Amino acid sequence: MLSDPAVQGLPGAAAPNGTAPAIDPAAHQAQEAAVRARIADLESRFGDPQDPANPLGAAGLLAADEAGELPAAGERLLDDLVLNAEFVPTGLGGRLDRLDTLVRVMRQVFRRDVALGLGYGITSFMAAVNVWTAGNEEQRRRVADLLLGGSKVSVAYHELPHGNDFVRNEFRADPVPGGFRLHGRKEVINNADRADAFALFSRTDDSPGSRSHSVLLVERDQLDAERFAVLPRYHAVGVRGCRLSGLDFTDCPVPDSTLVGARGQGVELALRSFQITRSAVPSMAVGALDTSLRTVVRFALGRQLYRRSVMEIPHASATLTGAFLDLLICDSMATVGTRAVHLLPDETSVYAAAVKYLVPRMLTDTMYDLSIVLGARFYVREGEFGLFQKHVRDLPVLSLGHAGSAACQATIIPQLSRLARRAWFSGDEAPPSLFRPREALPGIPFDRLALASGRDSLSASLVAAADDLPSGSPEELAVQALVLRMLDQLRQIQEDSLNLSPQDRTALASPASFALADRYAVFLAAASVLGVWRGAQGGDDPFLADPAWVAAALHRLARRLGQRPADLPPGCEARVHEEVLRRFHERRSYDLYDTPLAG
Repeated sequence: MLSDPAVQGLPGAAAPNGTAPAIDPAAHQAQEAAVRARIADLESRFGDPQDPANPLGAAGLLAADEAGELPAAGERLLDDLVLNAEFVPTGLGGRLDRLDTLVRVMRQVFRRDVALGLGYGITSFMAAVNVWTAGNEEQRRRVADLLLGGSKVSVAYHELPHGNDFVRNEFRADPVPGGFRLHGRKEVINNADRADAFALFSRTDDSPGSRSHSVLLVERDQLDAERFAVLPRYHAVGVRGCRLSGLDFTDCPVPDSTLVGARGQGVELALRSFQITRSAVPSMAVGALDTSLRTVVRFALGRQLYRRSVMEIPHASATLTGAFLDLLICDSMATVGTRAVHLLPDETSVYAAAVKYLVPRMLTDTMYDLSIVLGARFYVREGEFGLFQKHVRDLPVLSLGHAGSAACQATIIPQLSRLARRAWFSGDEAPPSLFRPREALPGIPFDRLALASGRDSLSASLVAAADDLPSGSPEELAVQALVLRMLDQLRQIQEDSLNLSPQDRTALASPASFALADRYAVFLAAASVLGVWRGAQGGDDPFLADPAWVAAALHRLARRLGQRPADLPPGCEARVHEEVLRRFHERRSYDLYDTPLAG
């Protein structure tokens, strides 16, 4: 396990009470400046996406997609920047010191091409997290050396007969003197044909239950070429450039040193690793929605219809405003999820699952709404509209993989009754730093991630805020009323959770339990939005401190829950729409960070 902050590569161990570390303000400002410079450099190197001469503009990215390849210019750029260093802890020579910083950097890649983000490196990060969490010193150093040297590492959970039910996986690593013998197939594995190492989720015991599987870190050059083969490539509708294939082993021997952690620890290790990746990857994908929103705003401002611009049509204007709000909701929830890994590691199991469940769904729904504004342009396969269509095809892939929507709900459902008894309306609220995106963080406590918790500090923060909300303006009154609605929703979720039958507290629960997990995820999104707004008070972002956007966001979430809240004050939508236009004209990102963009 990683317990030494120097090994974790982060500035200080996580404080036991979830508070932010005591870091010199000047040092923190220098760290933030360095991150902004890193992001600006990456964005500058990607260049203007509207420039037809730019190989990483819309035309170049679409040509690579049509060819079923990752853009060569993009991979060269990321090689030059040693992007893999973002996945390696600083104590091992990399740049990974904060999960939200990793997201900010990778979001610039996902803004351009989801396939490039997944295919170049995120698969390597997902594999490496298993080693950072439970690997020994030699394994950590070896994976760090591979990544820093430009190699890929693949993570292999999938077996097509079992999908996300990886506890039933049949791929075997049979213990033998001095090691294991690998037998079976892993399918739909990203970079299987070019990775130099694989994190293999393997059955090491015939007994039923969660102790029957282990994780092995196997390097390609350790494998007998006569007993190992790469399967033919799969051709997908989305992320066409990703090299999805599979691995086939026939009694292939590997040494004892490949075992990560203890034998039988595979399920626990996978679930702890998911607590990091389930929040981080959807948060990166917010960048794709950012680009898509920008594309449709440009279209709406430039396209004339009925002697006025599309932007002047009330339905189109409202759709773009709503898309911006959905993006802020997703980013608030994902930001809280990634920061909770540092600050509330024993609570992240449910938060990460909620993020991985809700954020990809909202991103996909919002892309559909935007496509209606584009009309016939949505079907164009060239230029910026072709890139929009590519994002529409690529984003749903994030809802699949080894942690699909149903798997995430199945993580939440068994915890609901426990949270209802122990946490809701009685627990301590989260530290304010959970909701402040640029505030300092303690280290990533890989060794303190818990499989379940009886606490929910995020929900407690909304409960505590209800009695302390400002009520001077119509927008503030709207926030107050909507928060009270959310409290009523939590009371109903609590009642329904306490009434769950034993069967409905398992992964084999009825559809009603899955709907209950959906409602709870939406409530957590509302608590995140409210927390980000409250955390912005007195800060340097006047828009995030404005009650207009949080009232409008909570209104959308209430409607998502099937409620019919009172109409918002007219100033709310106008203020949010004004911000949509400001960020477009000033070339600023639509997320919480309001980052300068190349185009």
